[in-house]
Amino acid sequence: MPIDPTAVGAESDPSTSSWKSKDALLYALGVGAGMSDPTGFELEFTTENTKDVEQKALPTMCVVLGGGVGGANSPLAKIGTYNPALLVHGEQGFTLHKPLPVAATVSSVTRVAGIYDKGKAALVVLESDVTDTADGQPLFTNVTSLFIRGEGGWDGDRGPASPPKVPERDADHVVTYQTRADQALLYRLNGDRNPLHSDPSFAAAGGFDTPILHGLCTYGFTGRALLHTLCDSDPARFKSMQGRFSSPVLPGETLDVHIWDEGGGSARFQTRVGDRVVLDAGTVTFG
Repeated sequence: MPIDPTAVGAESDPSTSSWKSKDALLYALGVGAGMSDPTGFELEFTTENTKDVEQKALPTMCVVLGGGVGGANSPLAKIGTYNPALLVHGEQGFTLHKPLPVAATVSSVTRVAGIYDKGKAALVVLESDVTDTADGQPLFTNVTSLFIRGEGGWDGDRGPASPPKVPERDADHVVTYQTRADQALLYRLNGDRNPLHSDPSFAAAGGFDTPILHGLCTYGFTGRALLHTLCDSDPARFKSMQGRFSSPVLPGETLDVHIWDEGGGSARFQTRVGDRVVLDAGTVTFG
């Protein structure tokens, strides 16, 4: 079997990365901030020089910052051989240990937190711990779950149980966001240049009629809805978020974010396009 389950615990070498104010602005635009009201709502995320407005970073931006899962330094290189075309981003979560700054330099270490046998696929969980070099304190932790189709079946640990489904009642809040027809072209400038999201011929080879939106772009739109609905738009109150990708989104489609507030600083969410669930089993904590 190409995948090596004993690779759990393998770590990347520490790596250093940084971002600037402009990167925070570009990320915010990439996930739809300012689209509905360019000169009013969300100016703290889309501008850096507006009178009496302090620039802030969207909490979900941490998923495109330090602790990436690709590249030669990734621990994925240590789990064995597999066809990368069969690798699918299954889930994404993060925990913020303090508010995300609009500019910083960080040190990251990514480790293989788990390798599970899902029968027809292997589930690889990567955990990235990211430290702010300015004070040496933890800044955020990213947790990325990847399904590698065709690599299961070694009679190994099935892994943790699936997260609870959303409540069987109407959501307490529903936030609707329209994506742009060129949303993927804008979002890809945050670093994910996979041609699946921009090249029609590449998308067709993958079975899609047109390039699809990045899952993490849908994730960012959803995070904005959670921030404004549950945290009064204050990023310092946003603590953690977890969700499972369940269906692709096409640029230009409308996202409906359904939110169930469970009290005590926690909520469930599910993002849909019409009746189709695109981000499922979502949990969020906030202060």
